[in-house]
Amino acid sequence: MNRNTMSSRLFSRRQWIQTSAAAGVLAIASRPMSAQQKKRAAQAGFIDAHVHVWTPDVKRYPLAEGYRPEDMQPPSFTPEELLQHARPNGVTRVTLIQMSFYGYDNSYMLDAIKDHPGVFSGVAVIDENAEPAKRMSELQAQGVRGFRIQPKNRTPEQWLAGEGMQAMWRQGAETGQNMCCLIDAKFLPSVDRMCRQFPETPVVIDHFARVGVDGTIRDEDLKLLCSLAQHKNVTVKVSAFYALGKKTPPYLDLIPMIRRVLDAYGPERFMWASDGPFQVVPPHTYQPSIDLIRLRCDFLSESDRDWILRKTAERVFFS
Repeated sequence: MNRNTMSSRLFSRRQWIQTSAAAGVLAIASRPMSAQQKKRAAQAGFIDAHVHVWTPDVKRYPLAEGYRPEDMQPPSFTPEELLQHARPNGVTRVTLIQMSFYGYDNSYMLDAIKDHPGVFSGVAVIDENAEPAKRMSELQAQGVRGFRIQPKNRTPEQWLAGEGMQAMWRQGAETGQNMCCLIDAKFLPSVDRMCRQFPETPVVIDHFARVGVDGTIRDEDLKLLCSLAQHKNVTVKVSAFYALGKKTPPYLDLIPMIRRVLDAYGPERFMWASDGPFQVVPPHTYQPSIDLIRLRCDFLSESDRDWILRKTAERVFFS
């Protein structure tokens, strides 16, 4: 066999192998993924621990009394729109927080969880005075791992004192469902009292207890937040950068606060979240939010980042 014939046959064989391999890859890529495969793929990346979603389809998902379609800004932020921001930044799982537009009707969030196996978990809103323990148990089976609670127009002494709230904290201790507190720093002492009464109830403090929301990060507010770290089941979200401090990307002014709260809680009780869609309303975008933890905080070890960007939220919302 001469050299030209041998080269021709080798080339033909190589070309056949490459073509066959490419065809195989294409076949695999075009094959629908099973729910279990989707779940495994989702578990490979970062977790965004706090995002709201909503749809302009108010006929299928009616708004609660007092809300109008024009209140939804941006007009639409569906799970698909959310993932267009999250996935390019390595985020493959998200905790959805029930949006106030829907009141106690968690249907849209629950449908998103059901339609995206392994991608979403949920934090619901329920009526604390309407058999809350029963409702919490029902929602747990649908992927709900926590409940948003907030004072609204109640004082620090009032907001956690009712029988319904006591029932929620008691049930949370039994089921491992989190009390997710949207509060200002002045409400932290009342959370401290509840943590003493229900030490096994897991608690999440959203957005640093909004320290710095008025543009000033006060030492006394940080002391209150850090003192809550004495309770082993309290976790803090490092989130909502668009709303805190100078409110300007890349949010470097927040780094001292991040470090101080991290020193109090440790990375195992600290988790990043974007607070989308508000984090993606111009001039803010998604990437600077995650990059503050991923790249900017140079005092973080790789292990710290793994906890803050994935493992803590995995423990709290996906276990």
